[in-house]
Amino acid sequence: MTTRPHGYARYKLDGCRCNTCGWAVATYRDHREHLIRRGQWQPYVDAAPARAHVVDLKACGLGERTIAALASLDRKRIRDLTHGRPERGTPPPAQIRPATALAILNVEPTIDILPGSLIIDATGSIRRLQALTAAGWPQAQLADRIGSTPGNISALLRRDRTIVRTARAVRSSYNELWSTDPLTEGVTAQAVARARNHARANGWAPVGAWDDDTIDDPAAVPDWTGECGTAAGYWIHRREGIPRCQPCIEARAAQRQQHAA
Repeated sequence: MTTRPHGYARYKLDGCRCNTCGWAVATYRDHREHLIRRGQWQPYVDAAPARAHVVDLKACGLGERTIAALASLDRKRIRDLTHGRPERGTPPPAQIRPATALAILNVEPTIDILPGSLIIDATGSIRRLQALTAAGWPQAQLADRIGSTPGNISALLRRDRTIVRTARAVRSSYNELWSTDPLTEGVTAQAVARARNHARANGWAPVGAWDDDTIDDPAAVPDWTGECGTAAGYWIHRREGIPRCQPCIEARAAQRQQHAA
């Protein structure tokens, strides 16, 4: 005999038809209909966005087992979403539960979970290496830190693609070294000066010009002065001898036009 308390669950699961259970079901249905009328009841959502996201994640090299684990779902849910149940003649579902859709859509293909051999955009890795060089870190030391060679570092700085494993190593070294003075880590003053001069000659942005949420964005530009993109930033470039960035040049040109008018 069930020990479940009287209410909605006992009505649905145990078939109890007492007044208490009947009242619970009637209350639930009335509340649900009220939410439906107000457009607040959404037991299912379109499965297409979640299914497309799974396809994109697979294209990034993630398997169904990995996607399911990252979404905290059973692997069967991911398989059913994309392939349906062929053994039952059931196609992929048109709708799924909102929580399932949200769990899948929250899985982002970051370098923390992508396969190490996957080829990705190198923008963030290049900017991190350039910023560390501007801080005085020679490429030889950076190569040792990421388990590479100076020649490979130089090659990476000229390419637009790299692999996830390298990007992880560069990011880890950047997070460790960006606020560390290379002189305190055994790098000679002469080597530090050479690295900084090399970065300055190539117009490489320093660590302070990048935020964590922009350094990997190919469309982002460095903020050298804290006011880049304004006429004030242009004058800070000039006063401090910082290479002038395009946003500040454009802001200064706009200021001139405004004064001319």
